[in-house]
Amino acid sequence: MKRFTIALTALLITSQLVSSCKDEYLEENPASLYTPQTVLVDSLGFESAMAGLQSVVREQYTRSDEQGLLGMMQLGTDVAIPGQVQGAEIPYYNYGLLNAQDQASAVMWSWAYRTINNANQIIQAAETAPATLRQGYKNRISGEARFFRAYAYNFLATLWGDVPLIEQAITAPRTDFTRTPVADVNAFIINDLTTAIPNMFIASRAASGRITRGAAQHLLGEVYLRAGQPALAEKVLQELIASGQYRLITARYGVRASAPGDYFADMFIIGNQRRSQGNTELIWGIEQQLLVPGGTTSAQQRRMWVPAYYNIRGMALADSLGGRGLGRLRLSNWVDYRLYSPEDIRNSKYNLKRRFYYNDPAQTALFGRPVTGLRGSDTIFNITPYTTKWNQFDPSDTFGFGTIKDLTMMRLGETYLLLAEAQFKQGNTAGAAASLNVLRTRARAAQITAGEVTLNLILDERARELIGEEQRRLTLMRTGTLIERTQRLNGASVTGLTAKNVLLPIPQTSIDLNSDAQLVQNPGY
Repeated sequence: MKRFTIALTALLITSQLVSSCKDEYLEENPASLYTPQTVLVDSLGFESAMAGLQSVVREQYTRSDEQGLLGMMQLGTDVAIPGQVQGAEIPYYNYGLLNAQDQASAVMWSWAYRTINNANQIIQAAETAPATLRQGYKNRISGEARFFRAYAYNFLATLWGDVPLIEQAITAPRTDFTRTPVADVNAFIINDLTTAIPNMFIASRAASGRITRGAAQHLLGEVYLRAGQPALAEKVLQELIASGQYRLITARYGVRASAPGDYFADMFIIGNQRRSQGNTELIWGIEQQLLVPGGTTSAQQRRMWVPAYYNIRGMALADSLGGRGLGRLRLSNWVDYRLYSPEDIRNSKYNLKRRFYYNDPAQTALFGRPVTGLRGSDTIFNITPYTTKWNQFDPSDTFGFGTIKDLTMMRLGETYLLLAEAQFKQGNTAGAAASLNVLRTRARAAQITAGEVTLNLILDERARELIGEEQRRLTLMRTGTLIERTQRLNGASVTGLTAKNVLLPIPQTSIDLNSDAQLVQNPGY
């Protein structure tokens, strides 16, 4: 299989332009592409190609070039307001600035098509691999690649609607892309996942970090919902839950089981996040925990979510406070003050940090007293309530550039939320209430009744359960609720939000370079 260069294709060149100062894009053969250099003929080659594909997938939420990039998925929605902003995220709450030259959307567009191209190479190679390679292995490696291709196309279709559909690997320049109707893209995604599912390992047979059948079922349920097929969504989600491969965490476990805390918080502690570490709820996690002392990553989650409390006189960096964050965003007032009931375990001090005490022993007059009386920017990105899911502190690296925690991409708690949505959309409010109450029972929150179930209630419950994990923009755009919920629950932090923003702009660079066909821009951009 021939190598290809990203800069030769109109869809992929955007990543070079938005990060042209990076040395890796000046190399003749950029190592970050992990593109197979020869025809894949044995399992060693396929495993290397899969490692490369997974590396590209990991980049989606672990980049540091644009340190505010993660904010595009939270700001300008109902759950977050700007803190100490960096730049790439600004058009996602000041929507009047969102246009076809937008950096963040260009990065994500390029990431998706790099993922797709890497997946296409593996899928094609599996179809033509020699008979000496077991058919079962070829089916499985192809199934895993199909999952990642489906994941990337689902991301594209959710954010951009109609998008170019590329079924074969690009090995030479192309400038003739056109947009495929989203219904056809959905059909392609569904075919990929239904083809992959029977060939993938179940969780109990899969190696740590390997994508499993459960992840494909979970994604398929979400795709069916977005495609307006709730009955099929319910069927596949019920099959996933009934498989017995995953269980909700309902008891303390892991490395801090005897320390103060609760079982919900246990899932997000380093050393507890993986299935091999006791997390029976995890369906798909991107492994980032480093075994090499002094190692780091580029992921910016802690810097986004944890405030810069250490800027306050009398406050010192501490593991118990999450390490060194920058407070690039903060929770919306709706999340802070109105979302949770007092008894909800997801609102406990181990999951949402709300109270601060001066902890610098050098400040003897303040030490041990509650932090009060702050005003202005101090309450935006220095001392503000925050989720503890991204707490992480390395005393040997107090600056704390990268977040070394694993990324929880899918877990069973969200499967129940998708199931409730599927049941509600079929008019089965009793079933939806029962699914939601599974989570509310685990959270020690009051039960809800069938008469209370609405789509907004389900989306509220998603925020309670998944704050800091969920890419909220994707959920609100998928459910068609971005404008209404943002304006109603967080309108003071947003300007310029209009109907055109239910889709993102296609990067102008991709349009301009596509000289042999028309790549139509989304309306209003």
